[in-house]
Amino acid sequence: MVQVVIQPAYGNPMARRHWALTLDQQVPFEEEHFRSGLTDSQFDSLIGLHPAGRTEFWGATPNHDKRMDTLQSGDVFLFTGQNRVRAVGEVGVSFRNSVFANRMWAEDPNKGSFHNVYSLLNFQHVDIPYSEIWALPSFKEGDNFMGLRFLDAEKSAEILQGLRIESAVAAQQADQAELKVTEALASGKPLPTEAVRTTTTTYLKAASEVLVHRAEALLVQDYAATLNGVATSRFKTPDGGIADLLVATADTVEVIEAKRSSSRTYVRQALGQLLDYAPWAGQPVDRLTVLVPERPADSVVTYLHRYGVDCIFRATPGQYTRLEAPDEARAHLRERWLA
Repeated sequence: MVQVVIQPAYGNPMARRHWALTLDQQVPFEEEHFRSGLTDSQFDSLIGLHPAGRTEFWGATPNHDKRMDTLQSGDVFLFTGQNRVRAVGEVGVSFRNSVFANRMWAEDPNKGSFHNVYSLLNFQHVDIPYSEIWALPSFKEGDNFMGLRFLDAEKSAEILQGLRIESAVAAQQADQAELKVTEALASGKPLPTEAVRTTTTTYLKAASEVLVHRAEALLVQDYAATLNGVATSRFKTPDGGIADLLVATADTVEVIEAKRSSSRTYVRQALGQLLDYAPWAGQPVDRLTVLVPERPADSVVTYLHRYGVDCIFRATPGQYTRLEAPDEARAHLRERWLA
């Protein structure tokens, strides 16, 4: 399970200096000034995950030792400041070393060295207002996320799904597990359960690959802005699914799922999510709708309409077009949504 950690990192002058030193630029840990502060095993681990000899780093003071010991490669950090998530990255190598830490950052005058050091993979600058987190079912409006916060499994999953953060390390571990299953099936040999519990990864996606998918969140915001003040919300299913948008008026209750592509693959995913979410809206749902950035192919629209699901697409900036499913198809399947 990927753990999510909220890390304040831009709220005071010291944090901003540290940000400029090791997040706005990569640290060349292979150079002697930094290399001499690392143990051989720490350097070997770093160069194994960061073969270019440089990467972003962050750290935490001794009062966080116990929680920092729980970090694993692939855990996701949200770096926050000034009421926004400013960057997202995955844990690469985590270790404790005050000598190395002090060569990157000045010590905190009260708490000491930032000796709980971790390197970052797939580090990405983003701009996500706290309001997007507050809109998730388990979070509260006005929470300014003061202090280093390790989220539990439920909230971690909610952040990953709700903000559409894709863990590259977790995906690669899953790929390695699949390879083991494939090899076992091809050879006709049994596969012990432990064989698919991959906890390390040997290949990493390029740092330039997207970790946070913002298109869907921005599409939802853009569409919601056209609703003329109609209240919208999100809700969660018992299995942890999170609906993109619940639009409730005096006449209609609608669940909307957004996708960043109008292709059949993405629309099919949206349909499955909508059918899963509809019974858990907390009130009878009248419409299920897929929201996409451009008009899908006619065959894709027909596919949605077969299941009584509408399609809304962005026709021009600030203008959306709804392709309504036939009333009889919606009426036929509405009983299933409510079952």
